[in-house]
Amino acid sequence: MYRFLVVIEKANGNYSAYSPDLPGCVATGTTREDAERNMHEAVELHVRGLLEDNLPIPNSTSFAEYVAIH
Repeated sequence: MYRFLVVIEKANGNYSAYSPDLPGCVATGTTREDAERNMHEAVELHVRGLLEDNLPIPNSTSFAEYVAIH
């Protein structure tokens, strides 16, 4: 099993998503849910392509954390 951080950002009129650990693997969607679903598919296809090409799967080293300022 592979796990990768996915960042979803609101853009002008849609949402975009990317994974810092998978350069070039991006997706968009009209809604946050669409972007998340499309990114899941993009990551799956990206990893499958790497495996088929006998290329290494990058280690997931990214993480996210919210910082609260009072």
